[in-house]
Amino acid sequence: MNPIVDFKDLPERIRSAGKRVIVAVASPADSHTEEVIERSISENFAQFTLVAVEGKQTIACRLAADYPEHVNIIMAADDDDAARLAVKEVREDRAHVLMKGSLNTDNLLRAVLNKEHGILVKGSVLTHIAVAQIPGMNRLLFFSDAAVIPFPTTEQLDAVTTYITQTWRSITGGDKPRVALTHCTEKISEKFSITLSYQDIKQYAAQGRYGDICIDGPMDVKTACDAESGAIKGIASPVVGNADILLFPDIEAGNTFYKTITYFAHATVTGMLAGTTVPVVVTSRADSTDSKFYSLAVACMKAVKSEENLSEK
Repeated sequence: MNPIVDFKDLPERIRSAGKRVIVAVASPADSHTEEVIERSISENFAQFTLVAVEGKQTIACRLAADYPEHVNIIMAADDDDAARLAVKEVREDRAHVLMKGSLNTDNLLRAVLNKEHGILVKGSVLTHIAVAQIPGMNRLLFFSDAAVIPFPTTEQLDAVTTYITQTWRSITGGDKPRVALTHCTEKISEKFSITLSYQDIKQYAAQGRYGDICIDGPMDVKTACDAESGAIKGIASPVVGNADILLFPDIEAGNTFYKTITYFAHATVTGMLAGTTVPVVVTSRADSTDSKFYSLAVACMKAVKSEENLSEK
């Protein structure tokens, strides 16, 4: 099966699994969420449990009336209740993906991280994985962390590396990701403690912790994605010019990159949370409908592959 290099290929790949992915949506009361739900139903890869808030259920009721075979409604008292009930759907295996609607991210995260009833995997690290399709680039570009971890420790970076390489394999169908540990410097230095963590991550990779992988750094983003830049600098590495994954030193760098490529490079950027029992789609209000739709498609693809892996075991 050919690797996925275009978001447009995702719906067909999900459909090939033979069944729709069930998505629990917390408070679907905005037009973007409404459009994403309708588009996913029409593309035949998802069906929905909509947790609607009393007084804000118009969109959910309309969708349930128009698509009775693919939409189910649960009523909630308020946003916190909607988040709790949507998390309960995935926690009790009635849904495979959790998606934020029109409520605030904080409302959803409180339910996700609840120690007794949440869905954070015990002992795991919550992180954010972004996937970008950039015009002129011949592959999808994965990067982290742009939204959750401010200044990753070595332990957090280890978890992020595990999650993002697993996700890359699930989404693209590839075997050996090329991972760039990004920074403004190309040298290990005590002045930049994250570069010391990078050294540890490369050692873990050499020990086989992340499976078959090619990882290098620190290096800047241009060197990671542009072979000529690496050649000029005299940096020889299979990662140079070929990076599939960028790991950022902190949330400021990751988030700035996210917003920059969206605006200036007209990239379609998707994102989901990792470290939870199921993929969690948490998009920004400023994200385009395409970004929201493909964020859901990426999460559904991850859910399909996770189920396939469990079946194999």
